[in-house]
Amino acid sequence: MTAYMKPSLAMSEIENVLQKHLGPGAAEITPLAGGNLSNVFSFTLDGKGYVVKFSDLEGAYETERYVSNLLSSEGIPFPKCLALGKIDQLAYAIMERMDGHNLAECSVDEQNHQIPELISIMTRMAEVNVGATKGYGWIEPDGNGVYTSWKDFVVAFNAEDQTGTFWENWHELFRTSCLEKDVFQEIYNRLTAYIPYNEPHRNFVHGDFHQWNILSDGKRITGIIDGNCIYGDYLVDLAILDRHMPWNEIIKAYQDNQEKANIVIPNFKERLTGAYYFKGLDGLRFYAKMGWTDAYQVTRDFLLNLNVK
Repeated sequence: MTAYMKPSLAMSEIENVLQKHLGPGAAEITPLAGGNLSNVFSFTLDGKGYVVKFSDLEGAYETERYVSNLLSSEGIPFPKCLALGKIDQLAYAIMERMDGHNLAECSVDEQNHQIPELISIMTRMAEVNVGATKGYGWIEPDGNGVYTSWKDFVVAFNAEDQTGTFWENWHELFRTSCLEKDVFQEIYNRLTAYIPYNEPHRNFVHGDFHQWNILSDGKRITGIIDGNCIYGDYLVDLAILDRHMPWNEIIKAYQDNQEKANIVIPNFKERLTGAYYFKGLDGLRFYAKMGWTDAYQVTRDFLLNLNVK
């Protein structure tokens, strides 16, 4: 299985999409770095900044429109979705462009200064009222989760048959990449042992909450973008942030914050471990498909060295 290649399209096609929805005048159309599954371009129109994203994954942005409405209505700095559509086999979305640059471009000191605000935003996302919806796992365009339980989602997400998704024929990775079947199975077995700790908790989860999807002006967080949004235990977002920024003592900062607020988190260690296994297992498969062997090795070693229940 070859590494995934993002879709490509001509500048004239991009210009036609923008003119269709926004009229003429789009300028400074520039490709943006980042975005592993989408081709993303920034542009300006009438002095305001926007982005347009293209993906060949079915229904790629329909849920993002729902999430955009959900989070922005709660005052969380997530870009508003202005238009969705298709051009040939590609889905596209036109979004507001948030100010700032990737948090990853900030110095370690600047990142540390913004950790309290990051934790506050993560907590606010987890507290978004999802009581009018049901289900776990992937969020559908109507706001409901696909699966009836967290366990059902975990099993389906790691099943061999992923026809029609990004992970179609992913078992080939055991033969064609650095993905090791015995390691994958070991971590999957551990993940299932921790399901009972995560399963009682149903929150909005960004699902890709790291410094490349967090925007900053160097002093404050200006926006949260993208996401592999699901319903589940919000500690999944904490695990993601910690694994991507291990030098920032994210877990200690989070626990200190909760302690100051007199909030006791039941089964915190077990829930966090389950979250590490869930995202880490997904990471192993993703890094193998992308050919990122160094990231694969670091994640593999971290997961195997976690305390086993």
